Amino acid sequence: MVLKRTKTSTRSTKTPKLHARQPFLRRLRRTLLRYVFLGLVLALGVIALGALINPPTTPYIQHEKARLGTVDRDWVPIEEIAPIMVRAAVAAEDANFCLHWGLDTTAIRSALEDGALRGGSTISQQVVKNVFLWHGRSYARKALEALITPFVELTWSKRRIVEVYLNVAEFDEGIFGVEAAARHYFGVGPEELSRTQAARLAAILPDPKGRSASRPSEFVQTRARAILSGADTIRADGRAACFED
Repeated sequence: MVLKRTKTSTRSTKTPKLHARQPFLRRLRRTLLRYVFLGLVLALGVIALGALINPPTTPYIQHEKARLGTVDRDWVPIEEIAPIMVRAAVAAEDANFCLHWGLDTTAIRSALEDGALRGGSTISQQVVKNVFLWHGRSYARKALEALITPFVELTWSKRRIVEVYLNVAEFDEGIFGVEAAARHYFGVGPEELSRTQAARLAAILPDPKGRSASRPSEFVQTRARAILSGADTIRADGRAACFED
């Protein structure tokens, strides 16, 4: 009888501890969920503000500034960029920009079939990567990119997306944005770019540190001619309507 009483006593002392722990765990779970929710709302708010507020810098620009000591970048509104420059960039990087909602599923499917971590990125995705995320090949970044891009498309206009893209894109080592690029390569403002100059700048976008717009290789010259043809095509068939006045 003594042994039974002892066992019963042991169980009775443990049970209240378990009951006391459960409300604490519930409170902890609610607190964590609340902070996650607030963090998500804050992140979405910051992204939405990008429709109105020019990003003062980006993670990659800051990384390059720390590495090089300085970078050249001056913001310029899209109204002060030669229209051919805008069309050339879209024709080169994302000819169907006006037709999709941020993700080009056909291009993504092709990239996945090739087993590639790169490729298939629209201009909208590149803006998300450049402004809000980090560079480098990783499935984690690609997943975040795919989640954020539709929200950017929902809250920003297509014209705004292109404007931000042309102001944060890298054109040479330490050269960011079309204003700095136009002066760096050709000694003119972005509003004065000729058709050939605009096409060459667009041609170097995929590999800005390995290509030159002022000393173009045969490949860059050939690519620039193709971009000019593409820029004329998207203007003629209406695929430039979403970002042109």
